[in-house]
Amino acid sequence: MDPKTNTDSYHDYGALLLRVSLGVVLIAHSLYLKLMVFTLAGTAQFFASIGLPGWLAYLVFGMEVVGGALLILGYQTRIVALALLPILLGATWAHWGNGWLFTSTNGGWEYPLFLAAMSAVVALIGAGAYVVVPGQKHSAGAYSANAR
Repeated sequence: MDPKTNTDSYHDYGALLLRVSLGVVLIAHSLYLKLMVFTLAGTAQFFASIGLPGWLAYLVFGMEVVGGALLILGYQTRIVALALLPILLGATWAHWGNGWLFTSTNGGWEYPLFLAAMSAVVALIGAGAYVVVPGQKHSAGAYSANAR
């Protein structure tokens, strides 16, 4: 396979890997961490402790689960990635005072910031290969003006 002639294909598979990885992390973070470890009530208490309304925890949980699933499926990828960006930047803000590393007490800001960067890149490059709406070009390639 000549990389010079298959650049769009490589981009599509790279975008697929990035999109699915972000989706899996968001689902794991919401279903396991927020629901099973901290519980939704505990997550709402944490939100309230940092000055956010407690009900926002339930909205964030839902957006992470649904958004993660939509990213994995490749459905409306750019819109979903953009919608998740404020949540990920909010998580960065929530952990800002804990220091840089995620291993810091109460978690640092580097991991949520990395996820925000991933979400921004997915929004910029699109879904890549294997999307839920067949027949539509969702390429990350340089000439895919109609990528979603």
